[in-house]
Parts: sequence; C-alpha cells; structure tokens
Amino acid sequence: MAYSPLPLLVALISSALLPLSRSQLSDTYYHQTCPKFEQIVADIVTSKQISTPTTAAGALRLLTHDCFVQGCDASLLISSNAFNTAERDADINLSLPGDAFDVVVRAKTALELECPGVVSCADILALATRNLVNMVGGPFYKVPVGRKDGLVSQAAQVEGNLPRTSWPMTKIISFFAAKGFTVGEMVALTGAHTIGFSHCKEFADRIFNFSAASQHDPSLNPKYAERLRQMCASYKVDTGMSAFNDVMTPGKFDNMYFKNLKNGLGLLATDAELYADERTRPFVERYAEDQKAFFEDFAAAMEKLGAVGVKGGKEGEVRYRCDAFNTLKTQK
Repeated sequence: MAYSPLPLLVALISSALLPLSRSQLSDTYYHQTCPKFEQIVADIVTSKQISTPTTAAGALRLLTHDCFVQGCDASLLISSNAFNTAERDADINLSLPGDAFDVVVRAKTALELECPGVVSCADILALATRNLVNMVGGPFYKVPVGRKDGLVSQAAQVEGNLPRTSWPMTKIISFFAAKGFTVGEMVALTGAHTIGFSHCKEFADRIFNFSAASQHDPSLNPKYAERLRQMCASYKVDTGMSAFNDVMTPGKFDNMYFKNLKNGLGLLATDAELYADERTRPFVERYAEDQKAFFEDFAAAMEKLGAVGVKGGKEGEVRYRCDAFNTLKTQK
C-alpha cells in the first residue's frame, strides 16, 4: 500500500490555524531568530522605569486589560482610525497611562532594528511587564513566548470583558471563573493593587455623600477617608486627580495592600469587599501574613494570565508597529 503524505499535510495546516495553548509557548522561541530579544527588552524597561517610576504599575494594568479582551494579543495597543474605534478608546481604557504604551513602543523600535519582523508586540508586553514587576520588588516568573499579535481591536468588545470597581464580589468571582481563574487566583492577581493609583472618580462614591448617616463608607478608616476627601475635593473639575492604591508603600511591590485591607485602607469598593466577603477573606488574611505565599501565587496566576487566548499561526501576525495592523483595513 502506497504511503500518502496528505493526512500529515492536512494536520500541519490545521495546527497552523489553531490558537496556541499554554504548553505551545516556548522559553526558546526567539533564541535563533532574535537572540538579543530578552536583553533588549530588559535594557529598555530598566531605562524607562528609572526615568518614570509609574511605568511598572501601568504596564501591569495594560497587560491585564489586553489579555482579558480577546486574549494576550496586543490588540489594546492598536490606535483608532477613521474606520475603527479600537480597544484603547473604550471608556474603561481611557485612563491607561501613556508610559505603559511607550515602554512597549520603545522596545519594539529597538527590536525592529535588531531583528525586523520577528518579535510580536504581545510578547514584548508580556516580558516587559514581568521585568517591571520584578524591578519594583515583585516576584520573578516565567514568560514563555511565541504569541502573535491580534488582527482585531474593537472598543465594542471591551465592555463586560473587564471587571468594574462597582461590581459586587459575586459578579467579580463569576467573571474570573469564566476566564478560567479560581477565587484564590483572582485575589492574588488583585494584589497588583500594591502598586499604582486610581482616579478619584473610581472611589468618589465611597467618600462623598455615602449615605444619610455618613459622608464616607464606614468600612474606610475615618482619617484615611478624610484625607481622600481633601485630595479629591475638585475631582469633577480636575479629572486627573488620583490616589495611590497602596497608601503605605505605593512604589514597592509587596503584601502591604493586603495588610491595608485589614485596617480599612482599601481604596476601591472592590478592595474593601475582598476583606468583607467570606469567600475571599481567607486569601487576604493569608497574603497579609505571608508575603512569600502571595508572591508564589501571584507568579503562578500571572503565568496563567499571560497565556489567556494567545494566538498562533494565521490567527495573528507580527506587527511592524505596535499601534497599527500590517495591512490597513476596515473592521466590521
């Protein structure tokens, strides 16, 4: 009986069309095609973080917002044009800091000079975020690579695919479960609030006219609430007014965020709920007492997050610029 290569050929073509799984990402993906990939990203990240210390928190938020909408495919980096309103212009993404976008663009520019058309923006964002978290004291975790950049970026696909600070804990737990994360992994990922800041509008309803009995949410430390009221007094006029998520060690990635929750120093309503809800409180207490446990669980959850919806084969491309598809097109 004659051997036919057709079944093998069909299998190879089919595998090229399928999305990557977590196991298909590789630590050695660029070793031959762009051996300086990791060093170039490290150099850019170090320089950017030193000059702009808020970059780490921004990149961490950027990666999360990207991965939860269509997967980790750098679709959030696409700029809108006359034919399409992209993800980055969805209401919830308008407050994403420009420094987070900038560090990826800088790394991409350097990599295009070194190995043109090889390294995806999605891989740059994933690796840069890990390096930035590590720079500010957070855990080191593996970032296998091989992601392709997505071919679609639409603002209309964002709503419902990113959690809101106004959501009750049951809805947040259900949201993360639908994305494949356990309650513990959700709490660990929320520990990212140990760095960064939130705009006053995100927590204004906790500090102004909360109820007939109290100006502020009674779960807030009274002195903390008063300080926030002073800081955010003109937030409706100055929409850029903000406060650190972790009032104690805002620039350091540690477990202070969880300690703060136990003392009424959680900035957002969802922060306070983490400690109030019986499903999440055990994890908060564990991480508040044991930073090593938090770091281990955060690292594992970030590895998992970085593999959500990754694309391979013809599902994506390697963009020449992170803010534009290689071929200009109208998205319907």
